Amino acid sequence: MTVQDNGAASKSGGAALKNNGAALQSGGAAFRQNSATPALQKAALRRLIKERKAVFSVHQLAEMSHDVCRAIAQSPVWKAAQTILLFAALPDEPSLATLLASDWRSKRLLLPVVVGNELELRPYRGPAHMQRGAFGILEPTGEAFTHFSAIDLALVPGVAFDAVGHRLGRGGGFYDRLLPTLRLAGVPTVGVCFPFQIVEAIPTEPHDISVEGVIGIL
Repeated sequence: MTVQDNGAASKSGGAALKNNGAALQSGGAAFRQNSATPALQKAALRRLIKERKAVFSVHQLAEMSHDVCRAIAQSPVWKAAQTILLFAALPDEPSLATLLASDWRSKRLLLPVVVGNELELRPYRGPAHMQRGAFGILEPTGEAFTHFSAIDLALVPGVAFDAVGHRLGRGGGFYDRLLPTLRLAGVPTVGVCFPFQIVEAIPTEPHDISVEGVIGIL
């Protein structure tokens, strides 16, 4: 479920990506061939993605976030879904604020809240009902949402993804603990990232949980 939105990609972001595309491909191949342990490969890949991000200005990242939101909003899976799990983005993740602002009155949108070592889901009820939570992320107030089987779509952040849905997180395991619950409930899970976060192969370990598709722009 990889979405390629060539027409929507920002010109400035597209130029930078073009200049760095060969390095990104060779970087992915290097991780496939590297004999280091998965933990060391993951650490190296996190550094690589951080270097990729440094190529872009804040303005370019904001433009790419809008392009990612446009690709999501135009996808059939988003249009058909009524209850959707999103995420409040960290600075190096695509911002989904456009989707929250445009659809929170017409769809039931959920956001994760960090509670101890777990992610609790809560309905998004507008910007007036948000507070600063763990890691400085804005989180919704209110009661937990536990009717997981009612969720039609889950959008999942990550440091990097590959084309078959393998996901590299930040190492905290929050989504690796949440994703099995969503999978058991039959919730479709889709990774969301900037194009420079898509690599050829993600190093994996037994506890890593993949997603069913990836939405990005290339």
